[in-house]
Amino acid sequence: MLVATARAEDDHFWFRGLRRSARVMLDPVLRGRRLGGIVDCGAGTGRNLDWLSDYGPAVGIEQSPTGLAVARERGRRVVRGTVASLPIASSSVDLATSFDVLYCLSEAEERGAVAEMARVLRPGGRVLVNVAALDLLRGAHSTLTHELRRYTRASLRTRLEASGFVIERMSFTNCSTFPLTLAVRVFDRWSGRAMKASDADLQVPAAPVNATLDLALAAEAQAMRYVNLPVGTSLLCLARKQ
Repeated sequence: MLVATARAEDDHFWFRGLRRSARVMLDPVLRGRRLGGIVDCGAGTGRNLDWLSDYGPAVGIEQSPTGLAVARERGRRVVRGTVASLPIASSSVDLATSFDVLYCLSEAEERGAVAEMARVLRPGGRVLVNVAALDLLRGAHSTLTHELRRYTRASLRTRLEASGFVIERMSFTNCSTFPLTLAVRVFDRWSGRAMKASDADLQVPAAPVNATLDLALAAEAQAMRYVNLPVGTSLLCLARKQ
């Protein structure tokens, strides 16, 4: 999967939308302040370190040999480790991020990963988490990513608060693409395709389609500066360590 991700994540509308939405969450609270340390937990190819580094020194933690190889080939600072046992000193970073990792972990690993992010953060540090939303969106992509759960606002809040985080903001994302994604995922389940791993969602669409969807998500990001979106395919949450 990470090979397909590496090919798509620079240009695919979904990845571009995630990066924009994440910045919308971070910019108002950081207000230009440079952070002392950032850790991306489950960094994959390390692509998010490219923009996270704008906020301060950033390191990724990844256990996949493929992800590590791609990251190092592209000059990104990624070290081998697991999200449930971060090789980072306690109370040493100001921001921990987790993009589309928690939903593929077992219950015990999920609890451990959130607890680990709390451990490595300094008091008042923040965590930014992106997860797959809503069970009705299960499909072939879920099989590809080894998805074990999808989240509601309530279930994500419960998981983060259990490790002592205070929720500062939570919003759905990919609202404008929700109807299309829902139709595809319903068809996946109806046709039986949901049981077969497919990287179709990781293929960059034809240029006009990709550009149109990218513009739609760019408009969403502007809307998110003022309001939280009511529905979408993902949930993005910013929380603070007490």
